[in-house]
Amino acid sequence: MQYTIETRPLYSDVPHGEVSSTTIEARDAGEALSSFARDRESEIVSFQSMKGRESIATVKKDDAVFLVRVYTN
Repeated sequence: MQYTIETRPLYSDVPHGEVSSTTIEARDAGEALSSFARDRESEIVSFQSMKGRESIATVKKDDAVFLVRVYTN
């Protein structure tokens, strides 16, 4: 299944509001997020799988923290 992962910086030197997105093939939202974090050498801080098509997480890389939305296409 294809998942879109959108990231928005919460705290960093990156300007707030800059949204980045990527598409990942995975079995479920958790696997998609794990793959995303591993590929970017990031740490998953929190993950909340929501009912329906969207899950929310926070991911940390270096001194930056990102809000991450994971949803099916």
